[in-house]
Amino acid sequence: MAAMAFSVPFPKIPEFLKDYSMGVVVHSYGMRYGGRLKSDQYPPFLNALNLMKHCQMLGAGGVQTMVSGWDEEFGKNLRNVSNQSGMYLEGSIGLPKDEADVERFEREIRIAKEAGVSVFRTVCLNGRRYENFDSKNQFAEFKANAIHSLELAEKVVRKHQVKLAVENHKDWKAAELVEILENLGSEWVGATVDFGNNVSLLEDPNEVIETLSPYAFSTHVKDMGVKEYEDGFLLSEVPLGEGIVDLKKGMDLCKKHNPSIHFSLEMITRDPLQIPCLTDHYWATFDNPSALEFAQHLAMIRKHEFEGKLPETSILTTDEKLALEEEHVQKCLSYSKNNLLT
Repeated sequence: MAAMAFSVPFPKIPEFLKDYSMGVVVHSYGMRYGGRLKSDQYPPFLNALNLMKHCQMLGAGGVQTMVSGWDEEFGKNLRNVSNQSGMYLEGSIGLPKDEADVERFEREIRIAKEAGVSVFRTVCLNGRRYENFDSKNQFAEFKANAIHSLELAEKVVRKHQVKLAVENHKDWKAAELVEILENLGSEWVGATVDFGNNVSLLEDPNEVIETLSPYAFSTHVKDMGVKEYEDGFLLSEVPLGEGIVDLKKGMDLCKKHNPSIHFSLEMITRDPLQIPCLTDHYWATFDNPSALEFAQHLAMIRKHEFEGKLPETSILTTDEKLALEEEHVQKCLSYSKNNLLT
């Protein structure tokens, strides 16, 4: 089994690095994890153990990774590696779709908790609001179903006394997510504060962090680059320190509200996303903003336009894509150590 490769104890992370030590979200290796792209030079991470070992070699503080498919033996191996290395382990889990899916959700929670996971990141929408829905009615139906799924999940996480952290995943505006969490009213359900996603919903990322930080159970730390295009603007994760997010302020806010929070890097290497905010379809699920708010956001895009080209992968070979992905992760971890740790 893959765990055999971990018989040598991992060196522990020094205590003075732990408070702000940056971990890695599995999606930072979206091309390499699971062997999505095949390469001898960059062998795939086939499971969470592979990912954890690699991230530990880079000096990362922990990992946040999917928990589906684990069994008790694998969970035990993960716990041993986490304990040996001093790395934190957070889970990423799919909400129960309905009552019939609660058993699957609870099984994954139970096994992952035994592996040492106490915080689970989740999302309500796997896509993007402005692409998935054509009307407010469609979005309202999605919202009702999402709230029902959260209610089902809350009973399970309350029973097992673990935290469920709902990400702002290009679905909820910050105030909408706060309203959902407040109405749910559970100490076991909070937020995964993604530092950059809501730029796509025309929200200032620093204001989003300020709004969500009181509910923060986990994080996706990222920086964002923007550029205008004919239908709106392009949006990319860029190496930390190169974009528009006030990273240190955001981390300090999350730490203020949750002293035990972990900071997890989500540096997704891909082609820029198109945010078509100058088209009618983009606005299908939103109330129209004031002209002033819209103008201010577009002015911010122009003022802070990314210098040079945004990261692009479609023009690269497989090994070039994987090399760029690795370069981005290492560059972000280095920036974190040199500029964000206290």
